[in-house]
Amino acid sequence: MEDALLDRFGTAIRRLRSERGWTQEGLANAADLHRNYVGDLERGKRNPTLHVVAQLADAFELSLSELLEDV
Repeated sequence: MEDALLDRFGTAIRRLRSERGWTQEGLANAADLHRNYVGDLERGKRNPTLHVVAQLADAFELSLSELLEDV
């Protein structure tokens, strides 16, 4: 179950990033994260903390609930 959840979260992050025409590095800079970490998130290899999810939501200019609605 956890792997499926992380996969869905990663897919949502990748979709949002792609919709904005951002590279992983662009998202990483906007969210103050490392590019490799963003790649790991998109592949479902990392379990982000709530703090990281909030950083991503801020980078996308979304609320936490908006960011997570497709997950």
